[in-house]
Amino acid sequence: MADVLFVEYPKCTTCKKAKKWLDEHGVSYTGRHIVEDNPTADELAVWHERSGLPVRRFFNTSGMLYRERNIKAVLDAGISDKEALELLAGNGMLVKRPIVVGPDFVLVGFREDAWAEALAR
Repeated sequence: MADVLFVEYPKCTTCKKAKKWLDEHGVSYTGRHIVEDNPTADELAVWHERSGLPVRRFFNTSGMLYRERNIKAVLDAGISDKEALELLAGNGMLVKRPIVVGPDFVLVGFREDAWAEALAR
């Protein structure tokens, strides 16, 4: 498999576990720090489309910033996908992680079974 993009927050325990999984399974990747190099709204729009997931799945719902800014209420108010992606692009800590971006798929969050299926091709 070609190199994938691994978007992570290095201090995140789930990201550490996911990175270890990638290493153990011989998946080559390029790492990217989600705060130092936050995805743009355009990148997120492509990833959102490629993932097939609702835009809400890209939000880090367990993060402090999500709770402090009451993002759930903002999303529940019915903002557009474009507005949601712009909100995500404004701060990497709002984005669920890790994210793996492959040539024809995007994985959001670490679910070992989904990763095995997508990355074992």
